Amino acid sequence: MSGLRFDTYDWTGGREAMLRFGPDTGPIVIAALPLFEEANRTRQFACTILRALVGHGIASVLPDFPGTGESEVATVEARLSDQRRAYTDLSQHLGTRSYALSIRSGALLDVDADVAGRWQLAPQTGGNLVRDLERTRATGKSARAPEGEYAGNHVSLDMLDELRGATPRDDGRYRVVRLDTDPRPSDATYAGAPLWRRSEPDNDVVLAQHLADDISYWIASCEG
Repeated sequence: MSGLRFDTYDWTGGREAMLRFGPDTGPIVIAALPLFEEANRTRQFACTILRALVGHGIASVLPDFPGTGESEVATVEARLSDQRRAYTDLSQHLGTRSYALSIRSGALLDVDADVAGRWQLAPQTGGNLVRDLERTRATGKSARAPEGEYAGNHVSLDMLDELRGATPRDDGRYRVVRLDTDPRPSDATYAGAPLWRRSEPDNDVVLAQHLADDISYWIASCEG
């Protein structure tokens, strides 16, 4: 079975929604969007990557995590530890041929999961994410926002504390991909604009296809 389906998954703290793409057999990718506002800016782009993976015969899911997307958990109640637990529970349910695909701070979510490999696009540490949130809050209209509000997101002190010490996992099978304007170390670079920096959601179909090709080749090398 291929195409897009709506589904849910259970974790120890409740139930969350997710989208499914592609076949019912073979390797499956778990996609993690960036946290907070960057998720809105990159969701369409991520879906374009996942749709392109279907052409390679690769299945994928795009889950909500506690406090993200359509989750019934309020953003202010979200905790990184809960989001990681939900990711781990989902990966265990999907099985041993699941692969982590993350964009930016999404790479903070899969660190405890026993996945077959990790593919990261422009991975971001929690400390850098918090600095971005604080920088946004200090400028423009955000400077007049209520305490604990960052670009329209109400974030708890507990969540900020968890994020400050959080880093992506960089052992085992993992691949780091960056845009060609990013000088930091990577396994591959591609031309494209950082959609997570745009003021509105956007897409880059050409870049998404290149990344899907990269992911497909990498998964084949992991499974070979």
